[in-house]
Amino acid sequence: MPVVYAGHFSQVIWLHPSWAQQIKEGKHDFLVGKDTSTTTIRVTSTDHYYLSDGLYVPADQLENQKLLHLNVILVNPTEASSSQEENDEISSAKRLKLNTDDTANTATASSSKAEVPSSDLTDSKAEGGEEKTFAQDKLESLASCSLGNHARQLMEIVEVVLQVLQKGDAYVLDIDLDFFSVKNPFKEMYTQEEYKILKELYSFKKPDRNPTEEGLLDCVENRVRQLEDLEAAFADLCDSDDEETLKRFASYPRMKPLVQLVHSLKNRMETPDYEMVHQAGLTCDYSELPHHVSTEQEIEDLIQSVKVLLKKIPKPTLVTIARSSLDDYCPAEQVDVIQEKVLNVLRSAFGTLDVHLEYSADSSV
Repeated sequence: MPVVYAGHFSQVIWLHPSWAQQIKEGKHDFLVGKDTSTTTIRVTSTDHYYLSDGLYVPADQLENQKLLHLNVILVNPTEASSSQEENDEISSAKRLKLNTDDTANTATASSSKAEVPSSDLTDSKAEGGEEKTFAQDKLESLASCSLGNHARQLMEIVEVVLQVLQKGDAYVLDIDLDFFSVKNPFKEMYTQEEYKILKELYSFKKPDRNPTEEGLLDCVENRVRQLEDLEAAFADLCDSDDEETLKRFASYPRMKPLVQLVHSLKNRMETPDYEMVHQAGLTCDYSELPHHVSTEQEIEDLIQSVKVLLKKIPKPTLVTIARSSLDDYCPAEQVDVIQEKVLNVLRSAFGTLDVHLEYSADSSV
């Protein structure tokens, strides 16, 4: 959100695997700005993803408003054996080149994530000298060939991405390697019972199906108060987790599960890391963190889908890759293999790469 607030990006496409369901599928248009009462960055989105973090405020409470167009799209895996066939099926979709003659606003597209500045994108000149947009070319191509369901879905994603890119003269492709395989590290840190207590303590009470603005504000106010109380409780535990502190917590009905949690943690470890416990709890709201450690075949099938998509879009201005391995979201035993596969796909789609490894002493290969 800070880069949106700063005016760098106005469009984001989040392409996600089936096990990552944090934000509802579809288009989300909302404002990002500075909350006049707290001077913090807030949004007008009513999606549970933002409500559960207490980030919603009405538009009239925001200063320096920036409009964000967020598009959330599911990417299904492609069986490696059928990837060439599907690639051939959509080969009529020509890759566009970004028009760098103009400079304008900022947009963002994303295949794990991507980001774009804006202007006009058009396809190469058609026969007869008439300039055709990709959308026009795409309609003709769909009319002329019968696509399989999966190939059609990939083509539809390509169309959405290119429609966004037509609004910019540059974009950033941001790939998170935990797109291909991800685990919830907190499930390994805590027992099932401890994790169950965390979900109870941090559970998010969703608003009504068709909430009023008053209902949304009440929802956010209650959520912020809940999280502030839990943050204060764990700060107290960092100072002292003796029985006197626990008795004080036990006097508040909503904090009683916390006493059970502390006893369980102290039985397993000499000095529990209560700050980490609180961070784990913050991920337990309306849904759990994604957890799907992929097989080699599942990784390869997702790689094939990404390869098909990238071969149909213009070369990005910049590619950023997040390994997500130090925080254990991308499994340490898989991250290097996934990274090499992704780099090979990027080379296949865009040619020679200038790679900088920011996590390595040798920062350029």
